[in-house]
Amino acid sequence: MSGVLVVMEQQAGTWNKMSFEALAAGQQLATKLGVSVSAAVVGEGLQSLGGVSSGGKVDAAYAVEHALLKEYTADGYVAALEQLVKKLEPAYVLFPHTYQVRDFAPALATRFKQVLISDIIAIHDGPVFVRQLLQGKLNADYKQTSNGPCFFSVQAGTFRAGEAQNTAVAMETFTPTLEPAQIRNKPGELFRESAQTVDLSAAPVIVSVGRGIGEQENIGIVEELAAALGAELAASRPICDNGWLPMERQVGSSGQTVAPKLYLAVGISGAIQHLVGMKGSKAVIAINKDENAPIFEVADYGVVGDLFEIVPALTKAVLAAKQ
Repeated sequence: MSGVLVVMEQQAGTWNKMSFEALAAGQQLATKLGVSVSAAVVGEGLQSLGGVSSGGKVDAAYAVEHALLKEYTADGYVAALEQLVKKLEPAYVLFPHTYQVRDFAPALATRFKQVLISDIIAIHDGPVFVRQLLQGKLNADYKQTSNGPCFFSVQAGTFRAGEAQNTAVAMETFTPTLEPAQIRNKPGELFRESAQTVDLSAAPVIVSVGRGIGEQENIGIVEELAAALGAELAASRPICDNGWLPMERQVGSSGQTVAPKLYLAVGISGAIQHLVGMKGSKAVIAINKDENAPIFEVADYGVVGDLFEIVPALTKAVLAAKQ
């Protein structure tokens, strides 16, 4: 066995954006090991997707197509992917950690007498897969010791999807052998996440505010900074729990997971539940009056001082630079 197979996800002919984060993780692992990376997607009529586009190398792509795969069922996906994995014999099979993957991937791994290492946040040499426990309070290292393919899924926002998705790799059709009797569970209504008018996970720049802002009326100064930067406004849990900003703007273990190019934390102490949600940020700037605040441990740049003096001055400087 050799190589890395990334199982991507689509619904109704539209890619799940986490698929490209998983592909980035697969490319990173393949580079470490010096092996090939391939991609696969399951469904029917998949050629309408136009191939697999990526900012990195993809050696081959497969459209796993069958009439019985038009609607998602765990039985259908497991049976189809089992045949593809046996054909390709990859050493590693990885998925985006979506609700759909949680439903079928453990059963697929079991077909090969393996377990799914789920929701990983990093891949170290070995390879060693890192998972978080107790809402991010602890990191645990996992290494496969058996001979079968290794199955794992990657957490949202952990691996940055390729920014230059402009080279599409044509997909080769793989038709699995399926019979209606194999599909024991019947397609139901697709799981739908709660509606959100703000998708923080897609924002390149985020300005996030914490309880250091003091009162709801003070949030305006942070909104002005976000507007000057062309950034999305976000918050830690206490701000949203108080109703000062909508829950859809919460970042953290019980909110959204983000991975912007720049994350500016204003008045945020850095509780582990919040850090879990923004750990994928490329650069972090923290403003806090407490020099011992945990946020400074993860910040690339830190400013110790009164945010009511620093934020307006920063906003003024940003606006002046734009002129």
